[in-house]
Amino acid sequence: MTFDDAAILAELDALRAADAPTHGGRVLSYVYDAGMPQLDELAAQAARRMQAVNGLDPTTFTSVAALERDVLAFALATLGGAAGTVTSGGTESCLLAVKTARDLWRAGGGSGIGRIVAPVTAHAAFRKAAELFDLHFDGVPVDPTTGTLEASALTDRLGDDVALVVVSAPSYPFAAMDPIADVAAACAASGISCHVDACIGGWILPFWPDEQPAWDLRVPGVTSLSADLHKYGYAPKGVSVLLHATRDRQRAQYFATTDWPGYPVVNPTLLGSKSAGPLAAAWAIIRALGAEGFRDLAARTATATHALTAAIGGIEGLRVVGAPVGPLLAVATDEQAPPDRRVDPHHWSDAARAAGWMLQQQPGLLQGDGTRLPHTTHLTITPVTDPAALVPDLVAAADAVRGVPPVDAGQVRRTLPAQLPATLDADTAGALLQGMGLGGGGALPAQMAPFLALVEALPHPVVERLLVELLARTVEP
Repeated sequence: MTFDDAAILAELDALRAADAPTHGGRVLSYVYDAGMPQLDELAAQAARRMQAVNGLDPTTFTSVAALERDVLAFALATLGGAAGTVTSGGTESCLLAVKTARDLWRAGGGSGIGRIVAPVTAHAAFRKAAELFDLHFDGVPVDPTTGTLEASALTDRLGDDVALVVVSAPSYPFAAMDPIADVAAACAASGISCHVDACIGGWILPFWPDEQPAWDLRVPGVTSLSADLHKYGYAPKGVSVLLHATRDRQRAQYFATTDWPGYPVVNPTLLGSKSAGPLAAAWAIIRALGAEGFRDLAARTATATHALTAAIGGIEGLRVVGAPVGPLLAVATDEQAPPDRRVDPHHWSDAARAAGWMLQQQPGLLQGDGTRLPHTTHLTITPVTDPAALVPDLVAAADAVRGVPPVDAGQVRRTLPAQLPATLDADTAGALLQGMGLGGGGALPAQMAPFLALVEALPHPVVERLLVELLARTVEP
């Protein structure tokens, strides 16, 4: 068989050319660029060597066990704990943490539908886990100004039906460090599992130059912790670790069966067959960087983060939410400014996008206590983020939209039919998307502020169904 590999790869290159750039710091979400091409090449070469390996069975492919041992040894030395597993990403780590806690809760006498107690800022993966594992997600409101909450807001909700409490280090939306030590102590006293979601912070906070409260598995009462190597571990997607305080707890994570006529199945993760490439890439990066290399990258990231936080805080009409921890920050309208001097963060983000910067817009949220979290723009800072290049464009973007009021969500809602069907089938949902200017294979509009306003204006089930339709249509032939 012959094939034209050059033509095939050229076609792939043409497709990639339409993507957001993954290097250079122009995208302030989703990608984590160390700014070290040689590190990228090392990771690619390591993954290439494991391309044919099936991570399902480390007794057959013993290299998988050796690589995972080394990665976990570094993770446990950095973050504490007694045992762990390499997973396919943060979502799988979070799902497994919830499954483990649910199973242990049931083994301890828990019955019915248990609760996951967490701030509303906990990652959406825990809502997914609640849906998959027949639990109830009990979201606790946070302060709309700071994105934080008191420990008592969580601990007052503890009870026999709580299978797991989740706290973040830090939260993704607002970069807030939850009160981990106090919450974990209360969980320990009540015999309740406490998970720290450090998916985004786990591989940079240990090396961050600023002082921070204790948050990892060395904190008494913390029973598990997730940390993504494909974020500030700079590995290719997807690879994460889930660490546990004890070996017995980690063993409860496994699925095992001999109750079928095939080979004995023993899975530490949700996946069976899985690529060993990301694991090998993460292993190679850890070998190359070591703790000192991670510390150097964290220092560069911290310098850029501090400069950006100060610069944005000085832009009239905007405010940085709370006191960000680590390399994240969220930006909201400064409600203390006169109305004609305020800057809407979504208009600001759209203006910055026109200048070639991709910031992440976050919709507002009505919390269970009736308070509303503001809509914000999120920035994830990496070692290659260059404030000298970014700040002038952020200032110019703010100047361009200062005084422009936020999109009227009610007005956007009135562009849709007055009565939406109770159930949206694919054709009806598609027609609604077309009416909103979101047809054409799911392409998004150049100005995202109206779209985010619609996300806020519609009931969650309706907008979630429309978003499902939008994403589904992007991959339909």
